Amino acid sequence: MTRLQIIGKAVASSNEWSAAGEFGCFVTSPVRSPTLRRNWSFGEILLNWSQRRLMTTSKRVQDRSKDKRVHDLEIATEKHKVVSKVLVLMEMLKKEPEMIIPVRSLDRCRKQINLPRPHSIVDFIRKSPKLFELYKDQKGLLWCGMTKEADDLLEEEERLIREHSATAAEYVTRMLMMSVDKRLPLDKIAHFRREFGLPADFRSEWVHEYPQHFKVVKSPDEDDYLELVEWNPAWAITELEKAVLGVSESASHSPGLLSLSFPLKFPATYKKLYRYGGKIEHFQKRSYLSPYADARGLQAGSKEFDKRAIAVMHELLSFTMEKRLVTDHLTHFRREFVMPQKLMRLLLKHLGIFYVSERGKRFSVFLTEAYEGAELIQKCPLVIWKEKVLSLIGYRGRKKKIETFTDVSDMENNAVVGGSSEDEGIPMQLDQIEAISELEDIAVGDSSFMDIHEIDNEYKPCDSF
Repeated sequence: MTRLQIIGKAVASSNEWSAAGEFGCFVTSPVRSPTLRRNWSFGEILLNWSQRRLMTTSKRVQDRSKDKRVHDLEIATEKHKVVSKVLVLMEMLKKEPEMIIPVRSLDRCRKQINLPRPHSIVDFIRKSPKLFELYKDQKGLLWCGMTKEADDLLEEEERLIREHSATAAEYVTRMLMMSVDKRLPLDKIAHFRREFGLPADFRSEWVHEYPQHFKVVKSPDEDDYLELVEWNPAWAITELEKAVLGVSESASHSPGLLSLSFPLKFPATYKKLYRYGGKIEHFQKRSYLSPYADARGLQAGSKEFDKRAIAVMHELLSFTMEKRLVTDHLTHFRREFVMPQKLMRLLLKHLGIFYVSERGKRFSVFLTEAYEGAELIQKCPLVIWKEKVLSLIGYRGRKKKIETFTDVSDMENNAVVGGSSEDEGIPMQLDQIEAISELEDIAVGDSSFMDIHEIDNEYKPCDSF
């Protein structure tokens, strides 16, 4: 028997209003007046209550967006998950004294690699023989190291990050300029390290290399903040202004109201667009405050407030190398960037501007205009480097035999073998533990690991945008 039938039977045997209260119907101020109570039937009250419930009850993101999925961007998400796992392992090995580590130690780092049980660490490593090698020492302890090709790739990445450093400094400075207090917690900026192309020594070294732009300060709670040193009017121009108006840097620019339309790309399967065409046109024509203007006077929940929040998210995504971010990282900045609490609802509502991928434990948001199918339209050198790493992942051939070291004297002299038993691994230093905590933010995705050639088969063929 349905809930409505139960309520109906209760009404037949008792007072309508007591039945409504008994079954949780929301009968409040509109029906407290005796006059109104005589004019409102129980059916009308029940309908009003159900409408309220439908409007206010939150649904899962998966349910709200399942009819609006873009398969090409889901494929891009899956590829990112695969390469992220490998990059985490490469960075962990890079921080070891001899760039090798016992597999038993890696087994204790499953959370950082994002490879939960029952998936095998050894099988995961063997899937990329062009990047990783497995060896046994004379005591039977299994070790993991990197190939010469992987070493060369890490050297290339270091060079590309150095070349990208000035651009990254500009983007970090512009983030500070958008913030309400012109400063941001260093821990929160660290979440964007890979997305912005920041180096591994971001916290300890890099933040001090641009004193003309920002500096590290302590809060009353002894937390580290990055604070803007000097406002740069030439950088207070949004990426949208540059693209639409062709505005270049201007030393006299003053941020204010903008009336620019956001580029829209809807999924080919989104066939209800005609129903909302008028609303979309009205939204595009609405003026909004620049992300670099002071937003403290805006009323939370207003249309102007929401559209400025969309402009802020558009700007942040434009700064990233792959024009995508983990949604958790965006929500961390709600207070600093004056954005609404229910940020996910805003992202899902504006499907033509953003696309939220639901794959994995954490959702990712894409800037749709930056993609053609599953590929970025404009790729910076660091993105091309990442694709090079991706091309070396995956192996379907016969498993190679694990070689055994015949001479471990060099390893013992360098104290690489941490003990005499397999239960003893290489002790991690404090800076290594901090680095791994940062890497945890990189490894986003669900509990599965897929070969690259399996990804395209995961989804049915579908038209792109």
